[in-house]
Amino acid sequence: MTRSSRVLPAVILLAAGSLFAADPLHVVVRNELAIARPSETIEFTAPLDLALVHVFDGEREVLAQGLDLDGDGTFDSVIFQTDLGPKQEKTFDLRVGSKREYRKEDFRVYGRFVRERYDDFAWENDRVAHRMYGPALETWQKEPLTSSTVDVWLKRTRKLIVNDWYMVDDYHRDRGEGADFFSAGKSRGCGGSGLWRDGKLVVTGNFRESKVLANGPIRLVFELTYPGFEKKRITLDAGQNFNKFETSYSETWAAGIKKAPLFRHEGGWMRTWGPVAGENNGNFGCAVVMFDALDVVESDGNHLMIARAPAVYWVGSAWDRSGDFRDVEDFDRLIAEWAARVKTPVKVIVK
Repeated sequence: MTRSSRVLPAVILLAAGSLFAADPLHVVVRNELAIARPSETIEFTAPLDLALVHVFDGEREVLAQGLDLDGDGTFDSVIFQTDLGPKQEKTFDLRVGSKREYRKEDFRVYGRFVRERYDDFAWENDRVAHRMYGPALETWQKEPLTSSTVDVWLKRTRKLIVNDWYMVDDYHRDRGEGADFFSAGKSRGCGGSGLWRDGKLVVTGNFRESKVLANGPIRLVFELTYPGFEKKRITLDAGQNFNKFETSYSETWAAGIKKAPLFRHEGGWMRTWGPVAGENNGNFGCAVVMFDALDVVESDGNHLMIARAPAVYWVGSAWDRSGDFRDVEDFDRLIAEWAARVKTPVKVIVK
């Protein structure tokens, strides 16, 4: 439900061996846009034990996940996903039962600290994959790198691949699932950020600490703490090409993309598009969605959107070998629709 919505009290009764509510609660979801919203994540709270709440679409149970982002041991909200058509409204039933249990195949997001690969933090869903760099990489004798960039792994499978690719340690070759073709280096990569001071970008070193707050099956939330002035919270939902980035800046800042041959900037977003390294690997694009940007500039090999604090923006990527995009026009449509979805959230009412 929205923060301003009022939840009406209800009496919930449990029947042995079944899900039963004498006065059931319903979640009403309304898409106010004239575009479809596939894999829309619905978040609500209710006057129930949220660990025991199950969501039903008619008689079919919908996969749901409880969120406890403050770590106090109590769920603060529940999320589930649905596809919404243009201007469509749906109603879901809430029933109380046993604690939710998940199967391995339910999980469509994943993220973890990767000690065995010089302290990476890697994360993914069923469409995109990323990593950021930790302290051990700064002193790796073979190829040291100090960078708060955002790296991208290009996927063409719905499988979760992070563990498999790290296990074989051969993720720069495409064996049918994609590969790490993007070289982020010291650039901002795909969505890295920094402070904007006196016309220059000021960045930190590699992250020092990581903490996973939610790890699926629908939503991944984690935090990375950097030396000095930066702490990031990143949220990625199943079925989406876009991550939400929130960074603890208190002054003017910028988010950026490594320069590429094709660049486009619209009112609330910018994107790049260009060939992937190697032969016959197609084209790759990155986008940053940010509202109320002060300016768009080029600096140190990056396209940057500059804004005032607070720092909230969305980072998405696309590969024309993934099966989801034919060309840059497909990517542009996705970006514009995502920007519209962010500006006009789904209406959620519990009644």
